[in-house]
Formats: sequence, C-alpha cells, structure tokens
Amino acid sequence: MILAQNLTKRFGERVAVDHVCFDIPQGQVVGFLGPNGAGKTTTMRLLTAYLPTDEGRAELAGIDVVQDPLAARRCLGYLPEDNPLIEDLEVTDYLHFTGRLRGLTDERRRAERVKSVVRSCGLRREVGSLVGELSKGYRQRLGLAAAILHDPKILILDEPTSGLDPNQVQEVRDLIGELRAEKTVLLSTHILSEVTATCDRVIIINSGKIVADGTPSQLAGNLSDKNRLHVELKGPAQEVETALSALRGALFLRREGAGSFVLESPADIDLREQVFKIAVERRWPILGLRQEKLSLEEIFKALTQNHAS
Repeated sequence: MILAQNLTKRFGERVAVDHVCFDIPQGQVVGFLGPNGAGKTTTMRLLTAYLPTDEGRAELAGIDVVQDPLAARRCLGYLPEDNPLIEDLEVTDYLHFTGRLRGLTDERRRAERVKSVVRSCGLRREVGSLVGELSKGYRQRLGLAAAILHDPKILILDEPTSGLDPNQVQEVRDLIGELRAEKTVLLSTHILSEVTATCDRVIIINSGKIVADGTPSQLAGNLSDKNRLHVELKGPAQEVETALSALRGALFLRREGAGSFVLESPADIDLREQVFKIAVERRWPILGLRQEKLSLEEIFKALTQNHAS
C-alpha cells in the first residue's frame, strides 16, 4: 500500500533523504522513528507528493505519486507536522469544507462522516467553537478528524499525538487500533512507548538513511549479543550474590535491592535453568525470574548513535 524505492531529496548540498526504501502492506501500522533532522518529515512529504523527489519513486495503493498525484491523494489521509487549519471557521464547518474538497459532494453522506469523525476524535464538546479558539490538543484532534474524514485507505500521520494530554493520547491510540483492520498507517512520533503500544513494525531513519526495519523484538534480537535476566531470590543476600556470580556463563551481576539482581550472559546462554537448580538445592524461594529484551529506547539509542554521521 505504501512503497518507497530509492527516495532521495537534497536541499542544496545537504542530502535530507538518501535512497530510502521500504514497503508497507495493507493493514499494517508502522512507526517511523528518528532523531530531529533525521529525514522523517521530508520522507513523509515525498510520499504524499507535498515535495517533489530528486530520485526514486513513491507509490500509494499502487499509484505513482509523481505521475498521478491527485489520484494518489484521493486514497490518502495526511496529518502534516504543522497541521494547517482555517482559523475563522467553526469546527463542523471546517470539516464540511474539507469534505467537499475531498469529493464528499453528497450532503447526507458528508454529514454522516462529519458526525462520525467528531465522535471518534473526541470533538463533540468543541462543536460550535471557532477553529482559532481551540487548544493545541483539540487542534490536533481536528487535524486527525480531517485526515480520516473521507475514509481513506492509507493514513500518513506526522506526530499525531503532539500536544495531547495522556488521556487524549490513549484515545488516539485506541482510534488507530480501530482503524488498523481496514487501513494502512505510517506514523512518526518521538514517544517511543506510543510505538510499542500501537505499531506492528518500526522503521528507524538516521541521517537520511534507513538504519533498521522490523518489529521491536526482531530489532532487539539483531542488536543484542547478551541476555539480561532479572532474579529475585529469598535467601541470605551475600550467599545469593556469591552463588549467582559463580554461574557458568555469567558475565555481569548487579544487585538492585534485597534479594534482587540483574544477571547478564552471552546471547547463546540461558541462565534460568541454573538459577532454578540453585534455588531448589538451597531452598531459596524464587520471587521473580524474568528474561528481559532490549527496550525500544535502548534500540533507538544504539542505532541512531552507531549510525550518526
């Protein structure tokens, strides 16, 4: 549904997007991550025909965005980073105006869609207000409502939860979750927990190049050369520490509290069975035994630091 092939964009001597390639199938929700200035917004603008490409091609639902940009945009809902709105229109008037631009010429159908997006985006309390009177959070909700108003197949959302409070962020997550069954979504964000909660897949860009593409667990597996095990045993603290330090393959041991330790071992060694045997032999109750994967924050930091130019 979304295809990028060698997308490249230059601004003078600076290469903002450098031969970017990815393919997003129907029904997938993909988080697009990267540090400030990495090329996220520029890539989204190339995909939506907001900016012309210098090299490469982009397709939306099989339509080349350069060859037929209007047809490509008909199947797209786009929430840009700056979320431009018409300040002096009332909220529903703005949505009706946007609907007419989007080809919703049937008044009854347009009214149904406006009512639906007002409800799903939590805008009912702002009906009757001018757009210019809305808070940042409600302006963001209105931009999202406008993006889904014409029921597009594809959504490209640049920082969709920017400016929202925690409750509003959860509502947007829930909305994206509802849409995933019938839409393909590419969203950028700086909130990594949002990606973990919402996205099937993560694409990380740095210095204009894709540096990672996969599920968070896949990325963690590719990056990590160690296992990390959290252990809680009820026994004499010093004896427990000595016993854990002596395990075959234990590389590092850190005490986190009374009876609580973090063990690291090579990726091909699983210490859980050894810990269990020691606990049984010495009759130390096991209060916790949890293998930990790299967090998305750790993955992001490792990839963007290692590939920084």
